[in-house]
Amino acid sequence: MTQVRSSRATDYDAVLLVSFGGPEGPGDILPFLENVTRGRNIPRERLAQVGQHYFLFGGVSPINEACRSLVAALESELAKNGPTFPVYWGNRNWRPMLEDTVRKMADDGIQHALAVATSAFSSYSACRQYLDDIERARTAIGSLAPVIEKIPPFWDHPAFIETMVENTRAALVQLGVAATSASTRVIFSAHSLPSSMAAGCDYEAELRSASALVAERAAPGLEWELAFQSRSGPPTQPWLEPDVCDRLRALRSEGVMSVVVVPIGFVADHMEVIYDLDTAARAVADEIGLKLVRALTVGSAPRFVAGLRDLIACHIDGRTPPSLSSKGPRVFPCAPGCCARGV
Repeated sequence: MTQVRSSRATDYDAVLLVSFGGPEGPGDILPFLENVTRGRNIPRERLAQVGQHYFLFGGVSPINEACRSLVAALESELAKNGPTFPVYWGNRNWRPMLEDTVRKMADDGIQHALAVATSAFSSYSACRQYLDDIERARTAIGSLAPVIEKIPPFWDHPAFIETMVENTRAALVQLGVAATSASTRVIFSAHSLPSSMAAGCDYEAELRSASALVAERAAPGLEWELAFQSRSGPPTQPWLEPDVCDRLRALRSEGVMSVVVVPIGFVADHMEVIYDLDTAARAVADEIGLKLVRALTVGSAPRFVAGLRDLIACHIDGRTPPSLSSKGPRVFPCAPGCCARGV
């Protein structure tokens, strides 16, 4: 899993977008969930229960269409401003599967690619596992597989932060309250992780830093907090808390009347965004009389896409990418053993 930076820009010839994947019809749901949970002995009845979330949206996750849009936008950005590379796309759990994409890259003669994951933060599932996925796909292809270097997490890149600032400001405008209102809160939300996994990475610290960067620029007069969502483990296993729906109820009991929820932990609208926030959290807000507006994810916003191009160019040129955090950008390559899976 060793990544070695190329010494010449001309050695690179492609970009690979790596994502989670999602079903694109009712018949895909259970096979997709079986891929996601492979090796975890999840009962089929539980998978069917989770699958109901997808049936609410016609069996289609929004993530694949979001990836198609991002691929098109990134290809256009690279064509305009360079470096001019084709952009491939492969998923961990559903078509186009990563192994099939890497095989196509090999068939196309690609020799050295840069991978960009649809996750801005570092953790086992958001970063290290993608490195494992890439290496597993390369091993399956064999000697003709291209060398693939993954760009580190980019949560503190100005393009990511500034796009989330714009989206948060827009949500506040939609909410229609004064920015200094004592009855309004901003909740930044991200996918929860098992506590043992979170202990082996900087995920929570990065989320808090990113949330602070966005809050101080978009809503300096409002209180904010970080909450988590979408936990899936057994009740006996500790996960990162508090849960976003629990916080909505608590805030309402404290007299808060309106909330902007900012899905800081998501690059695009996953099922966890459109179900756990737009459906489940909104139902809670409606039940308790709390006005809720959800900010957009960065998706394929032009500023964010330009930032991805900057990350690609910096990597190729050997330059340190810009960073808005005091820690600075993540180093390349990842340290051995970072972002452990936990137990």
